Amino acid sequence: MEFETYIRFILVLVFVLGLVFVLGWVLKRSGISGGTITGKGRRLGVIETAFLGPKHRLVLVRRDQVEHLVLIGPTSSTVVESGLTGGGTGDRPQQSFQALVTEQTSSPAQEPGA
Repeated sequence: MEFETYIRFILVLVFVLGLVFVLGWVLKRSGISGGTITGKGRRLGVIETAFLGPKHRLVLVRRDQVEHLVLIGPTSSTVVESGLTGGGTGDRPQQSFQALVTEQTSSPAQEPGA
């Protein structure tokens, strides 16, 4: 009888730990982050994140009141647009999101110094 109690305890412990790991994985995949603390004097921050697929995401990063749009993939990161001043208003006409992603992913990478 006592041996069955220990086995049951171990099985329940493994089950609960499995639930914790699955919940952590789901939160990571959904982009929900916990614990972003903002305070005075912070120069760097993630403004917005958009998931393009299971392995790619588009991140808007602000540094010193200047925003940078970065495409992040499993093997590389590409700066899509740099020097944005917030709000999305500028002299350039607005380009559709899909056209921008297609343009950036289909153009071949240029070698430095070429």
